[in-house]
Amino acid sequence: MKALIFAAGLGERMRPLTDATPKPLLRAGGKPLIAWHLERLAAIGVREVVVNTSWLAAQFPATLGDGAAFGLRIRYSDEGPVPLETGGGMLQALAALGDAPFLAVNGDIWSDFDFARLPREPAGDAHLVMVDNPAHHPQGDFVLRADGRLDADGDTRLTFSGIGLYRPRLLQGWQAVIGDAPGADATPPRFRLAPLLRAAMRRGAATGEHHAGAWTDVGTPERLRLLDEVLRAG
Repeated sequence: MKALIFAAGLGERMRPLTDATPKPLLRAGGKPLIAWHLERLAAIGVREVVVNTSWLAAQFPATLGDGAAFGLRIRYSDEGPVPLETGGGMLQALAALGDAPFLAVNGDIWSDFDFARLPREPAGDAHLVMVDNPAHHPQGDFVLRADGRLDADGDTRLTFSGIGLYRPRLLQGWQAVIGDAPGADATPPRFRLAPLLRAAMRRGAATGEHHAGAWTDVGTPERLRLLDEVLRAG
């Protein structure tokens, strides 16, 4: 299985820390956030990883190299000065990811979730890891049904962790779903993945699982500081 790490964000909420360092390269527990993902991906047998980049893109190969230090082969998908959002970024990376299901993870989260728990193939087009709603996102994102299906509508929502397993066909016909949203007609196109996930849920093609362990969306300097303290404490 191959993997995609989303690392193209501008990190605006993390400034001034991200003025000179991309958010996934900020350090917690003595290593860059993205390094935690790379080590865990290698541990489950992933050998090829695509890292999409935009803000301060040159720092990623300068820091991570070709991936050999992690037992991986890293390919970089440079999106230019304006990130392509999650959907556009995934679409551009498909050429390197191939036709098989792949794992994708946000480069600016930290979790003790074991990637080996994920199915080798999703039952539908996407399988998402959900977590309890954090204080900064109390409304959650999607509903996880007892049978494992995900719904976009409902009252008891969980938060999408930023960890998922996808089939490339999730992006087939993306234009019909995205419509005339800003950036959709750009070259390359720029659009979010969430509308495609909701469309998959409506056709019963999205499943999920609940992770009750540790998870942090490292979205502010304070959250990064707290995560660093926890990891260093051990």
